[in-house]
Amino acid sequence: MLGQKLGSVSDLAVEQVERRVKRLCQRFAANLPFHGWHHVHFVRTKAGAFAQANGSDAAVVETAALVHDLNYIVRRNSDAAEGRDVRMRILAKSGVDEPVAEWIDAIVVEAEMRTRHRDISIEAQALSDADTLFKALPVTPVMLAHRYLSENGITLGQLANKIVGEQRGKHDEGFYFYSDEAKAMYSRWATANLELWQCVVEALDDPSVGELLDAVESR
Repeated sequence: MLGQKLGSVSDLAVEQVERRVKRLCQRFAANLPFHGWHHVHFVRTKAGAFAQANGSDAAVVETAALVHDLNYIVRRNSDAAEGRDVRMRILAKSGVDEPVAEWIDAIVVEAEMRTRHRDISIEAQALSDADTLFKALPVTPVMLAHRYLSENGITLGQLANKIVGEQRGKHDEGFYFYSDEAKAMYSRWATANLELWQCVVEALDDPSVGELLDAVESR
């Protein structure tokens, strides 16, 4: 397996990555109302548990989770690949060997919602399930969606179309979540969440709804 050839990440290196990423999230907190430390910590915790369950390297997966959204510090509304330079710099300063750092960067890109597919690596599956769960949480559209809009400078319609466009096909084809545990525990939430966003897309086609939103936003 690739991981066995490249090695892993020491406990000390994981701690160093965590410290550096947390410091960056705190420094740029005003620009990261959605993808801030609260998001990174949640994804890191869940990704580690999914990695242990599917037999992938938990230290590598947790490290990938810690650095997976650094692109939002580089540029708002960007893809994971745009965080590569910051990601590789943090990994190097934290003592992660370069081949392992390259592997971690590849995992982050592989797990991205927009481009992921059915046959990604088990490390990317663990990271993807954790990040996808954050999106599917029932509290996310209620408490955090407005933060995503603010962070990325997009409209509600753009967000709704992005969610439905990127996630519906993966849900319908059966790999919205990869692990059996995640599917069993969270698929109902995912289905409800996608149905909600599909309804948002449809509602925004109603001129009266558009008028309502304009009135609310102008207050």
